[in-house]
Amino acid sequence: MKIHHIRNATFVIEAGNNFILVDPMLGKKGFLPPFAFFRFKAKRNPTVELPNNYNAVLDKVTHCLITHLHPDHIDSAGKKFLIENNILVICSIKDAEKLKKDGLNIVSSLEYWQKDEFLGGTILGTPAKHGYGFITSIAGNVIGFHLELPNEPSIYISADTIYTNAVDKVLSEMKPGITVLAAGNAQFDFGKQLIMNPEDIVEFIKNSPNKVYANHIESLNHCPMTRCQLKSLMEEHDLLGKVYIPEDGETITF
Repeated sequence: MKIHHIRNATFVIEAGNNFILVDPMLGKKGFLPPFAFFRFKAKRNPTVELPNNYNAVLDKVTHCLITHLHPDHIDSAGKKFLIENNILVICSIKDAEKLKKDGLNIVSSLEYWQKDEFLGGTILGTPAKHGYGFITSIAGNVIGFHLELPNEPSIYISADTIYTNAVDKVLSEMKPGITVLAAGNAQFDFGKQLIMNPEDIVEFIKNSPNKVYANHIESLNHCPMTRCQLKSLMEEHDLLGKVYIPEDGETITF
């Protein structure tokens, strides 16, 4: 298996002849407004361009997984790509109707803990909680995915979530071969983090049975965690050897 990291939470899983796109934010640098104005510098989003090599990977995409409908996970350019190429889409049952109305080809919509057949293996919808405290009700619903594909390591896409009992259950009971972690420490101008805080990032990585791919970093103005800061945090807890922190456009081989 290979993971082609594109930008932010957008990546492509290469598994045999299948290329599975996850959370396509494909718009140009700065096409979205800032997501925070006071807590962090009010830069337009995304704060970086797409890598030069992203089209070569997108040209091979056969399927797409969408964890939720925030524009940093699926934007207008991402929807256009999926529609024009008739990509087969898997999403939460809570998001399926909206995405169908937008013209996407939804082939499976999952509830939490629901398992479906997928590419000769299975895909399971996993619970996710988008934020601490009251911020969860503002952030809305999210779903993660656990994939078991033939002749490949299993992969758990935890999505935009804090560390919960459900997350711990996936790590401890399903023992994924690869775990995907949103590590940007995202925050609005008010409230606590929208995804795992540094303490929970450490807990997640400690409890992951195998390698962790960290994304959702250095692409949005409300995500203060940098690659260097994450590396320092990992070194502090002797976890750096367990984590991949790729640059935009980089490919990881498992």
